[in-house]
Amino acid sequence: MNGDWSFKDLVAHLTGWNRWLVVRLQAAGRGEPEPSPPWPAHLQADDEINAWIYASNRGRSAREVLDEAHQIHQQLLAIIEGLPADVRIEEVWYDRTFYLLWIDDQRFPAGEFFDHFHDDHEPDIRAWLARAD
Repeated sequence: MNGDWSFKDLVAHLTGWNRWLVVRLQAAGRGEPEPSPPWPAHLQADDEINAWIYASNRGRSAREVLDEAHQIHQQLLAIIEGLPADVRIEEVWYDRTFYLLWIDDQRFPAGEFFDHFHDDHEPDIRAWLARAD
């Protein structure tokens, strides 16, 4: 699964990116500018950021990683539930349909987390589950 990553590593990876989404959505909801990301500013490419997330979580237990994933997921749900009624959702089409969520002048791909999981990680997880049967 994703090279040498364990399932714990994958959960930590998804949680790291989701944590960043939560912080950005919270700031937008308060009318604040986008905050700095949690990783060092010199990291720009996704592969560099993913390596940093991996290294940051490598020594943590599976329980710690799963607890944090649950906490971040709950925060994301609370943000979504608390969105004002006038939040604009825009449908755009490139090679498939995407939905964009606008909070004031800040744009968020509505499927940012789910599309990434589906496109980049779901096949690995399905293969892992098939081997486990």
